[in-house]
Amino acid sequence: MTSATPYIMSWQALPREIRIAILEALLQSEGSSASFATVSREWQTIIEHHNFSRIKLTLGSRASLLADFGSMMHRNRALIRYIWFCVELEPYDCFECEPHSPDPDPGGLSYEDNTRIVKGFEALFSTLSTWEPRPCGETLQLDITVHSPSDSRHWHKYLTFEPDLPSEECAFPLMEQKSIPIQPEYDDRKHGWRAGGRIWLPHRDALEETFNEIMDTGPFENEAQDMEWWDGLPLVPAVTSVLLRQQTRRRWKPWALARLFSRFPNLQEIHYEPWREWTDYLQGITDRSFQGLFEALAFNQPQLQRLVVFENFAPDYMNYEDAKLDCSLSRTANPNVSNAVCSASLKLEQLSASFIVEASQFFDCTCKNTSWLWANLTSVALTTRLFVTGTSVTMIEKLLRQAATTALRMPKLENMEIWNGEKRSAMLFRYQHRRCHSQPGTQRPAAIIWKGTWTRAIISRLRPRVTDAWEAVAKQQNSWVLDIVEELLSESDAAKIKSHGDAIYYLNLSSSVVRPISLRQIRMEQIIRDRVPNYRDIDY
Repeated sequence: MTSATPYIMSWQALPREIRIAILEALLQSEGSSASFATVSREWQTIIEHHNFSRIKLTLGSRASLLADFGSMMHRNRALIRYIWFCVELEPYDCFECEPHSPDPDPGGLSYEDNTRIVKGFEALFSTLSTWEPRPCGETLQLDITVHSPSDSRHWHKYLTFEPDLPSEECAFPLMEQKSIPIQPEYDDRKHGWRAGGRIWLPHRDALEETFNEIMDTGPFENEAQDMEWWDGLPLVPAVTSVLLRQQTRRRWKPWALARLFSRFPNLQEIHYEPWREWTDYLQGITDRSFQGLFEALAFNQPQLQRLVVFENFAPDYMNYEDAKLDCSLSRTANPNVSNAVCSASLKLEQLSASFIVEASQFFDCTCKNTSWLWANLTSVALTTRLFVTGTSVTMIEKLLRQAATTALRMPKLENMEIWNGEKRSAMLFRYQHRRCHSQPGTQRPAAIIWKGTWTRAIISRLRPRVTDAWEAVAKQQNSWVLDIVEELLSESDAAKIKSHGDAIYYLNLSSSVVRPISLRQIRMEQIIRDRVPNYRDIDY
């Protein structure tokens, strides 16, 4: 009996969607995919689109590598959608490691590090300035990170430095202490770690080392020279989006960022995640600079469509007496900053401002400027300190009625979220209007969603004047029914809220208030910092 000859189907005989599915499966496998590009022209096209869509540029001791990047990417630069510009600062020692070594400069980065940043930006902008602007609908995202390899080797063991990732790749389903493995470096007593847990917090100098200001101690002699250098960088029309994520602890001067953004004439999107200052005095100075930054965005970036600002913080450090930080536990937003963000939002399509802005101040500004119109705004998300237990119902009612009055001047509004989150407490007010693409005049559904740890205590006391105000918004948007939905977080969920990051997760905000990878880092870091030492895992 002879065996049948197997039927071999040629690659081209397969349907195109099956060929693409096979290639995508190969690209998801471990190892380099570059060799697959030699199989055929079709494979080369798909694999090059994958390999060159995301590029990491690491600026170490050789800024000349960036010049090589320009020549290497010349043929495939149109395929690049994301550039992670990762600036690595010089390693440093701490007093616990080298007691007799000179202390790091508490005023900022070293002269050498600042010079490296300047040379790196010059090389990067020189290269990118030659790239053509992106066709309509295509984007080029520039993600800037500044860190030192030593940041995670001393006191801050939990720090990670990762590229930006989509939300589906940032899932962290088991947010329990046991879900994070105990790393060997988490047993380092001289840096406050023992048996996988933290036994004490770093002193002030160690804390501030990772939060030094960028280009504060050179290479320029004064601020005027600094400004002149920024203004002298070539324009980069190709970049449409800039990310400055919270994993960069070092502080950019806000006025420097205003000049940085001005070098991108086609900038459509900004994601900015600064850290709160460690003293109230410095916060006051920084807030004045923030005001200037957002005023500059309002006047100098007319093409900007999306602005997301998330001010991160670590409450456990602020409550640490030995660190001797003159820092209030609760952030008091500066009304001038809120007003500047309000003005900058007039031409936007999407706005999110968390903790750096107070929603009540924002809507005070909108109600004072009754002629302002947000013709393009579809989504807005703001935080408020009023959403805490014990706040006057009258104040909350005023906030929500002012928000409704403002929404009447936002003809394209689809989603407005006002929220707050802290340990064991979270609250969200959401107005949601689903745009209907059927015939004009068709009724469209609208809803108010209350979600949080103490909704029931407040909702019944706010009706009916708040509801009446939002029904007027719904009617203007051709929604004649306004649903009221209450979602009370369980006591078990409330107990799991250890930080503002957890609050964002459990509130399940519709708006993108922080990058997904940043949210994962914030939640993971809090879990590690809170973990109790497990002495059973120590090999004595």
